[in-house]
Amino acid sequence: EEVVAPEVAVVLRAFVRNRQGRSFDVAYKLRRRTFSAIIKAVGLLSLSVFFSLESQAASFASNVLCRPDLASGRRNELANKLRTITGWHDLSFDEHGALRLGKAAPSGGSETARNLLAAAVSGEKLMVLEDASNRADVVFCSVVEGLWTKDEDEKPPVFVILIDFADFSRVTGDRVALAAFNVGWGVLHEIDHVVRDSVDPKRAGEAGECEDVINKMRRECGLAERADYHFSFIPGTSEGILTMKLVRLAFEQQQPHTNKKKRYWLIWDANLVGGLKERILTAGFR
Repeated sequence: EEVVAPEVAVVLRAFVRNRQGRSFDVAYKLRRRTFSAIIKAVGLLSLSVFFSLESQAASFASNVLCRPDLASGRRNELANKLRTITGWHDLSFDEHGALRLGKAAPSGGSETARNLLAAAVSGEKLMVLEDASNRADVVFCSVVEGLWTKDEDEKPPVFVILIDFADFSRVTGDRVALAAFNVGWGVLHEIDHVVRDSVDPKRAGEAGECEDVINKMRRECGLAERADYHFSFIPGTSEGILTMKLVRLAFEQQQPHTNKKKRYWLIWDANLVGGLKERILTAGFR
């Protein structure tokens, strides 16, 4: 028989910075019960995450969770990518949307990625995965930091990872580069921001602190590495009234038996994916 303790409601306030640098004030409400917890949006962004008895009222069994309205197909898409990257072939999201790393020994994949996910799942920060597909203010992925307005010292830090699945479907290019750039890599990038408090570069020509870690994962998987955090216009498409604004992002891979690196490219229409209004154009995971 289920016994529901009285709800304890608190308000979570998140600040979202859009592409023009303006801040938006977004309110969230968190309701905790003995057997379940609900995060419910009352602002521009919305959350609704359910937890089971394993949450033990004050803590969560997994600190990486999906919103209930994150469709099962999307969850499976993300889980499939993470399984390939980590080598944890029984990694999955359970019926409550919690990320489970599985019990089987890893086979292949990246040890660095496994360490990052293990730290995320068992860490002190709560991460909620939200489907932000086709949102103009999200370019591939971004992370929103939450701030408790009451009893902050007694609550875990909360972050919302916004995922634009549609953006990833709009990318084309070299097969080698495509293997190193998908929703799994995007979410890992955001998780690294949360777990390690890593930052992205402001100058072109650098991959940055966060992508350096993600590139290590790619090397461990035998994949090409991201050469630049920032994307650039394909020559001839930055001016005029063309309906398409094609941009490109560079990846590099060491060639066997040589000291030379071969460059590979990803291409997409920035009018569809977004990011054109930023002062520095980025393919940004932030």
